[in-house]
Amino acid sequence: MRKIIVIEFVTLDGIMQAPGGSREDASEGFKFGGWATPYFDKDKDLGQEMGKQMEPAEYLLGRKTFDIFASYWPQHAEIWPGINDGTKYIMSNTMKKSDWKNSVFLSSLSDIKKLKQSKGGDIQVWGSGNLVQTLLENDLVDELWLKIFPITIGTGKRLFAEGTIPAAFKLSYSKISPSGVIIANYERAGKVETVSS
Repeated sequence: MRKIIVIEFVTLDGIMQAPGGSREDASEGFKFGGWATPYFDKDKDLGQEMGKQMEPAEYLLGRKTFDIFASYWPQHAEIWPGINDGTKYIMSNTMKKSDWKNSVFLSSLSDIKKLKQSKGGDIQVWGSGNLVQTLLENDLVDELWLKIFPITIGTGKRLFAEGTIPAAFKLSYSKISPSGVIIANYERAGKVETVSS
């Protein structure tokens, strides 16, 4: 079985919306697009950590994230080696094809479950807020690779929204960058344990 690894930039209060740029996702009047970018501009260690996670892989993306990626990465492959060659699985009910090579379209939760059961390497999910909610709700996330930024925004799309099931994770890797960004990788570790009184 293949692992699904969710890779996200989040604020201290759990906001994941539009970390990269002001035009990335301004839905619902979000005014803080690009909140993660200043940290990369001043923190070389953070960029090096990201470089490790940008190794060639296969990707599972929501439609909006796919549109953002497809408009940028085909012309900037030198920044992310392998992004154009890796297979991109896109969850969409409306889109069926793309000019971006190695793009495969999925239309249901069943398609994702079949993909997870297929042969191959780990599958990375970048961004893709709505898709991540579906994966969390259906216990399909094997690992979370989080970059937690030392800011709060208060409003916007959250990583853990309604529908997230109770689940335990264990820390598999951590580091704090000079600018205070916490890099924390978690692996799924069974059920939530409680103490009876």
